[in-house]
Amino acid sequence: MKKGFLLFFIALLLTACTQKPEGHKVVICIPVYGQSLALGEEAERITDFDSLAAYANGRIVTENLDHDFGYFEHDDLKKFAKKMINYQRRSFELSIYTMAQRLADQLGEDTLICTFPGGQGATMIKDLGKGTLPYEEFMEDIETAYQEAMAKGWDFVVPAICWMQGETDIADYPNTNYQQLLLQTWKDMNEDIRLITNRPDTISFICYQPNPVARANKFKANNFQCRETAVPQTFVHLLRNNKWFWASGPTYPYTCVGERIHIDAIGQQHFGELASRSALGILRDNHRIQGLIPTNMTSNEQQEVIIHFNIPTPPLAIDTIQVRKAENYGFSVITKGNRNIAIATTLEGDSIRITCSEKPVDCKIRYAVNGDYMKSGNLHGPRGNLRDSNGNWCYQFDIPL
Repeated sequence: MKKGFLLFFIALLLTACTQKPEGHKVVICIPVYGQSLALGEEAERITDFDSLAAYANGRIVTENLDHDFGYFEHDDLKKFAKKMINYQRRSFELSIYTMAQRLADQLGEDTLICTFPGGQGATMIKDLGKGTLPYEEFMEDIETAYQEAMAKGWDFVVPAICWMQGETDIADYPNTNYQQLLLQTWKDMNEDIRLITNRPDTISFICYQPNPVARANKFKANNFQCRETAVPQTFVHLLRNNKWFWASGPTYPYTCVGERIHIDAIGQQHFGELASRSALGILRDNHRIQGLIPTNMTSNEQQEVIIHFNIPTPPLAIDTIQVRKAENYGFSVITKGNRNIAIATTLEGDSIRITCSEKPVDCKIRYAVNGDYMKSGNLHGPRGNLRDSNGNWCYQFDIPL
């Protein structure tokens, strides 16, 4: 199904100039959905909207296929009023602005990149699924974009959605199955968007990873049973095992405003760069970008754990400049007795070798599961120091050996 969609899309691009009326466009819609990081909360805007509107001959557009960026509001009347008075006091830096610019750089002049945010801050995933107000408004925005394209006689595709949600599910202990709910939301969005577009395409999710485990008030880094890691680990599992989930990256390498939850504008732009790589991979049917994640791990008689990784752009590197050095570069080996037995960590080619104080029997191997109480970000929050050579940082993980 994916292959058929991509072949059809490529055919549209190749034939648009010769078989369509002059001025015909293909609208590529890739919005972002989630909670406050999807909406850019607290990320002081550094993108100039006039420049964004003019970028690539005006080929970056909103859900209305216009250039009125920055007007997010659940109430349609309030949104209209904001546009009328050009109210932009709560207009933040969004990752999708940079993503759209990189896509416009790579795609032809007969394409428009349609992008916009959806969701609601400080909201658990169960309150963002089908039937909720944020979800229904997000579908309405996609339908608005579709109808605008149809009115102009243009083609319209939704190859992917950027997913940025999970912080509240980490901190508030909702006692739900996050992975099950995320997969259900992905299925619901696919079904509902197919009804809007009358196309059989399967839509991918481009996934970041929320990391604020230290902001959960019951968090203890050495607890063998660590409920806080269930949400971050969901993304590692899906990136390893589900072909419709593509990577952007974790949040911990970036500065958080006040070391709380929200990454700053520079961090948002970095996420836009990462998301654009996956978006282009989806459009071009390239090898799936799974991110820097562990692929397998073993132990030996020397009381060591060896971890191998999927590396987007080799080689691996230990970076203590962008991210403040964490103990053992962020790696830990936790026993059932709630002890961390890791005593040294060494980078060896495409693997990490962890030396333990005893045999790591029935342990959990963790990365970036640490941090100061109530802190987030690259200085004092949960973090690790492992990245590749192209700005891809290792996803936080918690995996039984």
